[in-house]
Amino acid sequence: MPTLSEALLAGAPPEELERAALPEEYTAAFVRAEDAGMFEGVGDKDVRKSLHVGQVPMPELAPDEVLVAVMASAVNYNTVWSAMFEPIPTFRFLKQFAAQGGWAERHDLPYHVLGSDGAGVIVRKGSGVRRWQVGDHVVTSCVQVDDQEPATHGDGMMGAEQRIWGFETNFGGLAHYAVVRASQLIPKPAHLSWEEAACNPLCASTAYRMLVGDRGARIKQGDVVLIWGAAGGLGAYATQFVRNGGGIPVGVVSSPEKAEAARRLGCELVVDRSEIGLDDSVADDPAKVIEVGKRLGRLIRQGVGEDPHVVFEHVGRATFGVSLFVVRRGGTVVTCGSSSGYQHSYDNRYLWMKLKRVIGSHAANLQEQWEANRLFATGRIVPTLSTVHPLAEIGEAARSVQTNRHIGKVGVLCQATAPGQGVTDPVLRASMGEERLNPLRDLHRVRTAG
Repeated sequence: MPTLSEALLAGAPPEELERAALPEEYTAAFVRAEDAGMFEGVGDKDVRKSLHVGQVPMPELAPDEVLVAVMASAVNYNTVWSAMFEPIPTFRFLKQFAAQGGWAERHDLPYHVLGSDGAGVIVRKGSGVRRWQVGDHVVTSCVQVDDQEPATHGDGMMGAEQRIWGFETNFGGLAHYAVVRASQLIPKPAHLSWEEAACNPLCASTAYRMLVGDRGARIKQGDVVLIWGAAGGLGAYATQFVRNGGGIPVGVVSSPEKAEAARRLGCELVVDRSEIGLDDSVADDPAKVIEVGKRLGRLIRQGVGEDPHVVFEHVGRATFGVSLFVVRRGGTVVTCGSSSGYQHSYDNRYLWMKLKRVIGSHAANLQEQWEANRLFATGRIVPTLSTVHPLAEIGEAARSVQTNRHIGKVGVLCQATAPGQGVTDPVLRASMGEERLNPLRDLHRVRTAG
């Protein structure tokens, strides 16, 4: 009898997948608790030194969980945080989770399997799973919620016990297998390959909630939206959602290659950070913040005729003061992160006297995730994959994100043996065309060749 991995790659039917024995161990990317202090006093916290790939024991499934054979995954910035052990080692999250008792105790281990994106095949399901079957092709929401919390039933992100899978939980997606709650599952778009599908869920749904969802900025037709990092993991999806919704995306990027990527994705105006004098020193000087904000505002008005209605903010300390200054009177800054630092400094007069709003946003609830996925399934939004690494090269893949050398999303092949596998609707794919589905792939080749 073939192994489970062999059956998967051969496209075996569900009954054969169920008969194949589960391995006792599987390959995964992880960090180790014993390494948590390795970067103390170190300037360059190089994640290639802390990320490991090796065998880990197969965990037992809870009744509401499935085991997904992960065909592909992707790198998110939370993988970088985990591997730098910042702002705190994620082993603290695992201990807090385990304190609930019961099935949560499995997560408190001396290693942490990372990864908050994934696409693959269900190979086992718990006794309480009803709507999903072995053999289903799925992508995974990054959010695990507690369905016994009242707040969860109003909005999954408002429950105090919601957690980001593979960051605040163990058994994440950068592995050959992953433990996933049934409430995380989303159908994989049939025309996408494994790596194209895997790169979307976390960043795309986060951008969807920030811009489109009822709890975010709720952009409307004609809105000018300023997008920091418009060619990055989050910004590349934000640009598409703004364009698809009838808005006017304005992108800020850090290189000519990223400017080209932003234009391909739909930005009407692209500004290089160097044009406005934005560097790491700006956030520490209130006068420089206003100076940079005025330069950026002039460029936006020259390019699209008016100030932005919304600023899509995730960079944090380096940009937040400028964002709050440049958004129009009554406008909205919506933020989901702080990759350049969590302590933000800004002039509060521009917030209260000009009646601006700041909205905090985190990931997305399952309904928002399904809504965003529908846009991929219908081809209105496309993957932002620029490059693909094998799981063995997770250190290099994560390092490219850590140093901001990447464009769009960085994919990782797990059990898939080559890019392009997993397409089950080739007719739809052909009707969309490879150039439309992969607008950023050749940019990466040009960029690395230079």
